[in-house]
Amino acid sequence: MRDELISRRRVLVGGALVGGAALSGAGFVGGVAFGRAVPAVPERRAPRELREPVSAERAWAALSAGNRRWMAGRARHPHQDPSRRRYVATSQHPYAVVLSCIDSRVPPEVVFDVGVGDLLVVRTAAHTLDPLVLGAVEYGPEELGVPLVVVLGHQRCGAVTAAAHAIRDRVTLPGDLQRIVEALRGVYTPDIERMIAAHTRDTVARLRPLLPHVVGARYDLDSGGVTRLV
Repeated sequence: MRDELISRRRVLVGGALVGGAALSGAGFVGGVAFGRAVPAVPERRAPRELREPVSAERAWAALSAGNRRWMAGRARHPHQDPSRRRYVATSQHPYAVVLSCIDSRVPPEVVFDVGVGDLLVVRTAAHTLDPLVLGAVEYGPEELGVPLVVVLGHQRCGAVTAAAHAIRDRVTLPGDLQRIVEALRGVYTPDIERMIAAHTRDTVARLRPLLPHVVGARYDLDSGGVTRLV
């Protein structure tokens, strides 16, 4: 799988570098040229309160600040009014892709206190990967120039717990639930929280050969806080 990801990245990056001279406003993130990069600032300059971060570092800082507001009970619910809706109606400039679990208690837009047009969110049980999910994650950096990908695991993940119990007890889950078990078998440990963290790190490791800036983090259901793992 790792060789396949590296090969795909070479194709993507190679194509971007070859075509870079012909691109208008081509962007670079971490030394990697994106084949369809967008200008860092939209041509129609937005009011200051509507602008997005333009680098991976600023994107993570913005998400971290939003999470601190959420954790402290001071969420601002930005970018959720008619002016924002009108601004993003004809184009979008999200500043992060968040790959997270489907758990109803971990909605990324709420956890990071953001609004319309800020994030591309991909959610699967325990943020498991397959080719379609990989394509969805890649879309942001490759097509929209999104500077940051965040893999967000969380405390007491039900999918990881179910998979761990199935592996421990050597049982087969019904239907396609068994696919989740197989996706997590390589990071199995009886300690559920350690397994959640290991799975998040493993997902980051699988994405990094393809994408330049990937952060792994953990959401705490009790406190509401997000901690960076890798």
